[in-house]
Amino acid sequence: MIARLICLKPTWGRVAALLLLSLGLALPAAAQKRLVRVTGSVSERQTRKPVPGATIINLSTRRGVVADEQGDFDIRVNSTDTLEFRAVGFQAYRMPMGNTGLSQLIVQVKLERASVQLTGVTIREGRPDDQTISRALRNVRRQAPPPNAVKRAPRPQPLFPVDSTAPKVPVATLQNPISLLYDQFSREGAQRRKLEEIQEEKRIEAEIARRRAYNRYFRINKGYEVKQDSTRRPVTAPWQLPSSQPSVPVQPVQPPAGALAPKP
Repeated sequence: MIARLICLKPTWGRVAALLLLSLGLALPAAAQKRLVRVTGSVSERQTRKPVPGATIINLSTRRGVVADEQGDFDIRVNSTDTLEFRAVGFQAYRMPMGNTGLSQLIVQVKLERASVQLTGVTIREGRPDDQTISRALRNVRRQAPPPNAVKRAPRPQPLFPVDSTAPKVPVATLQNPISLLYDQFSREGAQRRKLEEIQEEKRIEAEIARRRAYNRYFRINKGYEVKQDSTRRPVTAPWQLPSSQPSVPVQPVQPPAGALAPKP
């Protein structure tokens, strides 16, 4: 039996039919992938207040946007995608596009509050015993360092002992005229003298308070009164020699309790 191959010659009618068939199949596919712009706002169902920071996620692409302070949002998705609206403290809400033929949708999404149930909490009075605390600390698992962890090098030690004390400022005397002039006419010298005066006043106040506290234990304090000049220490000027410093007056010491007071 001889098989014959019959080749049909294409005609214009058949070509037109094939083109129409291909277009008919392509149009629904194009309609399914149509891009839709979805805008609107997210609010609370009970109070109708906007929900700022709500997230709108496209479940097909796992991408989304965040609502602004007024709860408004703007997102572009395909007509076959599904949007999910989420917010902290609210129940999630899903909205499928449903293969809509529109190019833009304006929606008003209202979320409901989510009720959170906490487990029971037992409050005990007092502090747990040391044995319970030790057992809990032993059960804590410490994280092991990774195998590729780099150990820190120890801090370098100085080869020689280091003296961190600052050198003392040379005393301004006649033997050092440069330091004397600088201390006399510079701002640092004036500040140093002012500081010495303040320290001297504080020392005098502390000495007066100490002597008065000591004298209050005696009924007769005649001849032992605390005077302001008796506790003042003369401040040596920079240009004065150490030998020219006057001696500090000594306040008489109060006799012990029970002794006779000195005669005036």
